Amino acid sequence: QVQLVESGGGLVQAGGSLRLSCAASGLTVSHYAMGWFRQAPGKEREFVARVTWGAATSYYADSVKGRFTISRDNAKNTVYLQMNSLKPEDTAIYYCAADNRPFRSIVTTHSADYANWGQGTQVTVSS
Repeated sequence: QVQLVESGGGLVQAGGSLRLSCAASGLTVSHYAMGWFRQAPGKEREFVARVTWGAATSYYADSVKGRFTISRDNAKNTVYLQMNSLKPEDTAIYYCAADNRPFRSIVTTHSADYANWGQGTQVTVSS
């Protein structure tokens, strides 16, 4: 059974940093592109970042580019999202998910192309 468990969320002041973790079981993260999404109250879930399965190339939403970094530790079967220079508009529940197809190279930012969602971790940025 595949399980993704996010952690590391919390309350932080604007300009601060947080590091989110996504620990996977029942799935080998090195075989899948992994993504982070977020959902703010009253808004749709939106793509944040993706790391490819092979060369570990990363892709980011324009809103977080230059501030967030996605990475993967294959030995720990864990994906991370380092978030710096946080803004109040970054406040949301953050979810990690695995691409629903292993070894897919095409970059997709659509949530429908991801499966095995975690339960999410709340990030709140105060102004």
